[in-house]
Amino acid sequence: MKRRAEAVIIGGGVCGCGLAYCLAKRGLRDVVVVEREYLASGATGRCGGGIRQQWSTEENTRLAMESVRLFAQLDQELDYQTEYDQGGYLILAYTDQEVEQYKKNVAMQQGLGLNVRFVDAQDAREIAPHLNTDGVLCATYCPSDGSANPFFVTQAYAEAAKKRGVQIELYTSVTNIKKRGNKVISVVTSRGEIETPLVINAAGGDSVPLARMVGLELPIVPTRHEILVTEPVESFFSTMVISFRHGVYFRQEKRGGIIMGYGDPQEKPGFEITSSLKFLRTMSRKILSLMPALHQVKVVRQWAGLYDTTPDALPILGPVDQVEGFIQVNGFSGHGFMLAPKVVDLLAQMITGEELDLPIDRLHLNRFQAGEISRDLSVV
Repeated sequence: MKRRAEAVIIGGGVCGCGLAYCLAKRGLRDVVVVEREYLASGATGRCGGGIRQQWSTEENTRLAMESVRLFAQLDQELDYQTEYDQGGYLILAYTDQEVEQYKKNVAMQQGLGLNVRFVDAQDAREIAPHLNTDGVLCATYCPSDGSANPFFVTQAYAEAAKKRGVQIELYTSVTNIKKRGNKVISVVTSRGEIETPLVINAAGGDSVPLARMVGLELPIVPTRHEILVTEPVESFFSTMVISFRHGVYFRQEKRGGIIMGYGDPQEKPGFEITSSLKFLRTMSRKILSLMPALHQVKVVRQWAGLYDTTPDALPILGPVDQVEGFIQVNGFSGHGFMLAPKVVDLLAQMITGEELDLPIDRLHLNRFQAGEISRDLSVV
């Protein structure tokens, strides 16, 4: 393992590996990625793989739209099949309040150039056959939303980064981050110390304890969200369906399994990532109310992961005022995978001194001290 590096990235998920690649592509190759387990072992590998552009804030919408553009060319650029597919997203509305909010969302999204539209209950059932649309007032549909394999995307970035000189250290825990005055000077790991002037905190739910190593408190709360996948069945829909009322999302994978997730709103913050029988029962009831045709389909696997949730459900990106050389790329509130391609591109631009092609000033940590924040309401 190197004892000196220009930059150390903590976290071997899609953002950590993606940023390493984007930095190396720009010539900053003396980079070390430190991961305490295997690649995508944290939130990246535990997500549902969805990629959507339908948000209630411009920040998330812009990042997602640019990420979709990059996802579309990622296989060719990285020479890796990531299973990227644009199957669309269908978001259901059950109340007048949801309808009014979706009108605002769609107006903003269309203003940014997103191909999104309202559909009625009948259209929704055509997009997702067998969907129970009782009580559905309308839905929004974006055909360019989709999905990809989180493990494959992360591996693609990692292999491309290593080809450009990046060193990736697995099963290596960070035990301390040293600083001199208010500047970071090294990262201490279970396998030795790496001197560096630049540390990137891309550790998802573990970003908070890492930040505390340099005396910084991040307004991030880790919360468990759970997912399951069924046995393969004959393909009958390709879109991701979301119901904020039910708090669930689900889609059919290319191999035929139905993947679905839910986060208990009563879940206490913490680092628990075991999956529960309560989830299995709750998810089963919810999915059968939405897709009754699945009543005899068997569950083959379930798991859990952490959302690193911020007060406004927007990520924390860039440097912090309190500690020089300590960069944040965390706080994605469960949506880091889908935003990653553009986020890591922007962070690489910033670190290498390029002019950013999309402003991220409003995603700086100090926004939480500046007054009122605007929360993204499209979080499931």
